[in-house]
Amino acid sequence: MPTSQASAVWEGKLKDGKGSFKAASGAFTGPYTFATRFEGKKGTNPEELIAAAHAACFSMALSAGLEKAGKPATRVQTDAACTLEMVNGTPTITKMELRVRGKVPGLDQAGFQKAAEEAKTGCPVSRALKGIPQITLAAQLE
Repeated sequence: MPTSQASAVWEGKLKDGKGSFKAASGAFTGPYTFATRFEGKKGTNPEELIAAAHAACFSMALSAGLEKAGKPATRVQTDAACTLEMVNGTPTITKMELRVRGKVPGLDQAGFQKAAEEAKTGCPVSRALKGIPQITLAAQLE
């Protein structure tokens, strides 16, 4: 299995500095600042990248699980929200919210919910993020 790589550079002091990140593949790059990370200003931040990774991984894991169960999905869309809060004076990721909608012919809501719960437990990014105190899941079959 491959090893994925990315890099980041930070220049300057924390509050007035600036950073940029880049995937080794060249598929994405972006700038970030203290304000985009901690003050909600427009732009990206590491937590947005974590949310994107979790949404992508979860969607693939759910699709794979449904296919393995003989109920392949025609579409899976996952939205993820990664919350960063101060905990004892330290910025901490405290919550990850997953919201998934799927089109799966021949499957009912209970079956979709079960498959989504299994994907939440089994996807590699979910397993890597086990230290987050709260990971929620809302699954809706379309």
